[in-house]
Amino acid sequence: MEDIPAPQVEPGTLLVRVKFSSISAGTEMSGLESASQPLWKRALKNPQAVKSTLEMAAARGLTHTRNVIQGKLSEGNPTGYSASGVVLEVGHGIDNIHPGDRVACAGAQCAHHAEIIRVPRNLAVPLPKDLSLPVASTVTLGAIALQGVRRAQPTLGETFAVIGLGILGQLTAQMLRANGCRVIGADLDFSRIELAKSLGMDFPLPSEENNEHILRLTDGVGVDGVIITAASPSDEIISNAFKMCRKKGRVVAVGCVGLNLKREDIFPKELDFFISTSYGPGRYDPQYEEEGLDYPIGYVRWTENRNMAEYLNLISKGKIDVEPLIHSSFEISQAATAYDTLKKDKEKPMIVLLSYPESNEDAKPNRVIPNPSARALESDKINIALAGAGGFVKGMHIPNLQALSRHYQIHAVSSRTGSNASNTAKQVGAQYCTTDYQEILNDPKVNAILIGTRHNQHASMVLEALQAGKHVLVEKPLALTRDELESIRSFYETHQQAPVLLTGFNRRFSPFAQRAKELIGNRTNPIIINYRMNAGYIALDHWIQTEEGGGRNLGEACHIYDLFTFFTDSKVVSVQSRSLAPKTGHYSSRDNFVATVGFEDGSVATLTYTALGSNKFPKEQMEIYSDGKVLSLDDYKQLQVHGTNAKGVTSKLIDKGHKRELEAFAATLGKGGDWPIPLWQQLQATEIALNVEDQLTL
Repeated sequence: MEDIPAPQVEPGTLLVRVKFSSISAGTEMSGLESASQPLWKRALKNPQAVKSTLEMAAARGLTHTRNVIQGKLSEGNPTGYSASGVVLEVGHGIDNIHPGDRVACAGAQCAHHAEIIRVPRNLAVPLPKDLSLPVASTVTLGAIALQGVRRAQPTLGETFAVIGLGILGQLTAQMLRANGCRVIGADLDFSRIELAKSLGMDFPLPSEENNEHILRLTDGVGVDGVIITAASPSDEIISNAFKMCRKKGRVVAVGCVGLNLKREDIFPKELDFFISTSYGPGRYDPQYEEEGLDYPIGYVRWTENRNMAEYLNLISKGKIDVEPLIHSSFEISQAATAYDTLKKDKEKPMIVLLSYPESNEDAKPNRVIPNPSARALESDKINIALAGAGGFVKGMHIPNLQALSRHYQIHAVSSRTGSNASNTAKQVGAQYCTTDYQEILNDPKVNAILIGTRHNQHASMVLEALQAGKHVLVEKPLALTRDELESIRSFYETHQQAPVLLTGFNRRFSPFAQRAKELIGNRTNPIIINYRMNAGYIALDHWIQTEEGGGRNLGEACHIYDLFTFFTDSKVVSVQSRSLAPKTGHYSSRDNFVATVGFEDGSVATLTYTALGSNKFPKEQMEIYSDGKVLSLDDYKQLQVHGTNAKGVTSKLIDKGHKRELEAFAATLGKGGDWPIPLWQQLQATEIALNVEDQLTL
């Protein structure tokens, strides 16, 4: 148990004060068991992760790789995925749930064992008036069981077998009975069979291998279908399920079992085999779960939200009895005891609930938590706050800030997720963590803010920080729209003594770019730059490709437009771009294009950006043609110089200038003087990206 800052409500979400949450004896306990395994055991089960780690070490070095791994290992992940409570706040866009309503919530990404949770609308359902909060907290388990039944498509009078009479099996058996089916239940634990019988199951099957008994119960025909709710790596469970079926029967896998199928088990009877995906249609679809896009009921009758609501309705009408399945309830302060109860070898409980203390409903959630292990502050250092603590901030910026501890001390951590804010603050020794960006804006001890949130939040957060008098280092892009960019430009036009702004165009700070700039510094003619970015494929539904990310031109190619500006030190006079017209929907025109930029000094720079290439080929290559010289950059590991005796730069590891960027920022804040990147150049790189984007979307 930890104290973490409460989340803030967001558009399309609810803030819920939890009254009860349900601990699953199956899924949740197996997840905890897996997480407690030694790292080497987890590595053996995930060779792809090992391969990625080795590739990172080869490209970035052992120190960087170790920092990334240690950061991940030190994180604590919130548990739980089924809860009930009372709505505190309602986000913009929700008009059918109100503060004070009682709701049940689902989702491993949000319905945690916590006093206050933030839940997307499609993962919350209002409670029937007569339904108790403890029973409603099982909503996720009920939706999972209900979806398994729906996949089986039972009809009145059919006979079904349920293999595994844990909580999902118990609920499944009752749902099948409510659907007018005869139910045969199998489990190795006789007490679970007896419990299922008391709740209406028709026939017990002491062992799932007793197929002769199945034939006796079904007049020698076999069952119409089998729903597997057991959890075991054995392949025999599914094999026996097929053997139980009549010809043309069906088997649905709800539980996690071995799936090495035998042709002879399926082929002679022409059986159907179905997988049931968790709570129902919508699960694992971010547009449905996170963005609130519902599926039309005329085309998708039962979504995960409608499954949740119907499960609660079945309980309310007395079709399902959940009370006998709830073993006990523990206060959240006794969480350790609750989990120990589920670890018993004999008579394992079906469901154990956690309850939460009564509180003043008018009390404001606490969104700032001090760090008891904070490092002592030193007056001669820059107090920097982290706004956003995602993978890139933790993997790149935090190690570099720690390596530059002679300049920086991380004063505070702000993140939209309380557990992430808390974990990161402890990792870096910050004074406090928060889920409220305003807290660090209002903190007089904060000198600078490093913004590393999703791209669509950058411009507004930058402007707020500047208005609060904070220096800002914002990860690229600076802005996603012209209006956003103009608001930042306007701020500096009306504020003479304004804070320093540095957009994270780190590549110009790399030793390769710095050396290239030296070598063309005394040129007498314009230059030609050819830059090729073999960017690699990113799925079109990834957040970078959506409105949150703005697409890869605005989100990544802006780096290269900054390099063009850096090398020419000249204003832009023309931008032309041409995109690919893919023949299939796998690729997008927005990350396969060529952009050509003309500058006042006569220089011409071309970027070829593509997701079509192989990841076996270097990601970034560049040639600069200048006054008889050719400078050739190979993936930020080597800069070769042709046409002169001047030396280039070689490195064993990729160095894109992230650390030097922070050093330059610290130097400006400490000594004053010129900005690391002049404001006009930061604005111009973003303007180029916006001009290219306009042409890509024509």
